[in-house]
Amino acid sequence: MRHGGKILADQLAIFGVRRVFSVPGESFLAALDGLYDSAIANVVCRQEGGAAMMAEAYGKMTGQPGVAFVTRGPGATNASAGIHIARQDSTPMILFVGQIDTAHRDREAFQEVDYRAVFGGLAKWVAEVDRVERLPEYIGRAFHVATSGRPGPVVLALPEDMLSAAADVADHPGPGAALRGDLAPAAAAIMDRLAQAARPMVVVGGPHWSAQAAADLARFAEAQGLPVAAGFRRQDYLDNRHGHYAGDLNVGVNPRLARRMAEADCLLVLGSRLGDIETQGYMNPDPAQPGKTILHVHADPDEPGRVYAPALSVTATAPEMVAALAALPPKGADRGEWTCAARADYEAWVAPLESPGAVKLEEVVRWLSDSLPQDAILTNGAGNYAAWLHRYFTYKEYRTQLAPTSGSMGYGFPAAVSAALEYPDRTVVCLAGDGCFQMTLNEMSTAVQHGAKPIVVVVNNGRYGTIRMHQERHYPGRVSGTMLANPDFAALARAYGGYGEVVERTGDFPGAFARAQVAGTVAVIELKVDPEALSTGQTLSGARAAGMAAQGG
Repeated sequence: MRHGGKILADQLAIFGVRRVFSVPGESFLAALDGLYDSAIANVVCRQEGGAAMMAEAYGKMTGQPGVAFVTRGPGATNASAGIHIARQDSTPMILFVGQIDTAHRDREAFQEVDYRAVFGGLAKWVAEVDRVERLPEYIGRAFHVATSGRPGPVVLALPEDMLSAAADVADHPGPGAALRGDLAPAAAAIMDRLAQAARPMVVVGGPHWSAQAAADLARFAEAQGLPVAAGFRRQDYLDNRHGHYAGDLNVGVNPRLARRMAEADCLLVLGSRLGDIETQGYMNPDPAQPGKTILHVHADPDEPGRVYAPALSVTATAPEMVAALAALPPKGADRGEWTCAARADYEAWVAPLESPGAVKLEEVVRWLSDSLPQDAILTNGAGNYAAWLHRYFTYKEYRTQLAPTSGSMGYGFPAAVSAALEYPDRTVVCLAGDGCFQMTLNEMSTAVQHGAKPIVVVVNNGRYGTIRMHQERHYPGRVSGTMLANPDFAALARAYGGYGEVVERTGDFPGAFARAQVAGTVAVIELKVDPEALSTGQTLSGARAAGMAAQGG
């Protein structure tokens, strides 16, 4: 006989879980007890949003579901930001939520929440386990749903009385072998379509990728003479130094790359959903009149055709299809001029533009790009500061970028903590805005407690930069709700037991970074950035002037 918490912990071990992230609650004491005797590390976090983001980052890095435990009510709703990230980023994740005693259901008991209603639109599957004997069944299904097709988050609610009850029940055996069909005919059909195109382009994104898939993609692009564009925050799917890499389709996309997307007569979409960021708000191409042939490969058969009508769709993971395509000989006309021009556009785009102030982000990011080990992991959340990272950092190896395609602020630091725990021998750097960092900086305590040693570079310009940019464009000069009163970030890091330093000139950054590297703990380098440095291509006063001109002022 085992209580439910022990059954759960044993089941997680069978599925290969090595680490979970949690904020403790009385609603799942039995689960905490089950973890006590297990070999599973329990990373205790300071807020459920941070725990969920760490679990999501773990899922991104490993391809296996990241697991988080949170308590009922406010614990679960705090974690919802991480669930949303996992959903939009197609990341396998399982959130276990403590639940009220089943005898009190539907009385609006203390912290009672209907999790099916709350998470139904965010998660792939939401369920509540009513009988302890069925825990292995539910957990087995949770792992299957989280990883099948298009991966995503699963939420399992665990009533307190169910979890503490005991049962003599067999464990779920874990996932069995999955046999894949022959993709050679589909690959040949794709090649036939590509051969007819004069200006084709490959767009890559989505889940399932690996270092081998990145290598296969490079071989395929070289053999067929194709330019490759990475989806939003998927820049590490192809070495950015590769001659066929054409850049990334992000929020501040290279205008020349956007124009090339419009001019392409064929798009081979591998793994990406071809969402609104990649297509500039579903305008490039227009779903109603794409003006090009679309070949869509996706693991979820329901995804191709949901927005864009493909001429050919294939249900497969992108790495499976890339491996099949890379095995084929060259076919079609020579596209050397088209591909070389795409590469030239990218190289022109990443030539640094000088920003105002004594600390120049473009120089800081280029220094990081040139100086860090090739396998260094870069994380970020959301904000205008990230545009410098996306534009000027050269990603060289697969899984060196952890960033939310959902655009969630606060993600970068929890992701960096998770990465530093998973890869303690690799350099992990989080680039964060002052507003972004303050959403989850309390997890510095988590980093110190568990020995994670990421280096955080905080861009302090005293404002929510992205919103201020839009504000100046639409309501120039009417500053409302976008200013920040910031702490001394370096002193705050030291208060948590970490290392902190302030940089006020670009030339001082390399030395500060070197000192952070040898500090032996989590480190924060605060960059005092000129507020005029609004984006990679526009100053604050320039944005205001443009906004006033647009309104005839």
